[in-house]
Amino acid sequence: MSLKQTYTEAELVVLLKKRNNSSYDYLYDHYSGALYSIILQIVQDENIAADVLQEVFVNIWKKIDSYDETKGRLFTWMLNIARNAAIDMIRSKTYRNSNRSVSLDGNADNLQSTQLQVDGIGLRRAVDKLKPEQRSLIELAYFLGYTHEEIAEIEAIPLGTVKTRIRAALQQLRTFLK
Repeated sequence: MSLKQTYTEAELVVLLKKRNNSSYDYLYDHYSGALYSIILQIVQDENIAADVLQEVFVNIWKKIDSYDETKGRLFTWMLNIARNAAIDMIRSKTYRNSNRSVSLDGNADNLQSTQLQVDGIGLRRAVDKLKPEQRSLIELAYFLGYTHEEIAEIEAIPLGTVKTRIRAALQQLRTFLK
């Protein structure tokens, strides 16, 4: 175990690329909390978020050689890995099947945490002005991360209708936010 308690980002990256185990311990100790909170905001299940976090650190271990300091900070790179892993999880068939029986109305707790985040920028007021059929599609697509195809299946409406309603809702939102 290293006696050094802190690393600069450059030192940490060099040690990570050398596969230094104590640098990975340091990385986990200092970044896992922030990454976990980002993952949890997306998947909204503590157990699944913990599993995704472990997957993220395995990916960081495997992909550290692809990190390029000239393209951004280490945390930003790790954040993108975490965000993508969380989105992949909610789009996975296993996750969808486990949540299939929960309707949008039954998902109010998940929506509440997302609503708290968007209230600060006034987006919630603008979304609330939309027609109910547009509002539910915007919430599914942009707040819960579903694809248009998944939304068509959830709402039992044609894919073309989903796309048309979302496009119209986005145009309305632009008008409201001007």
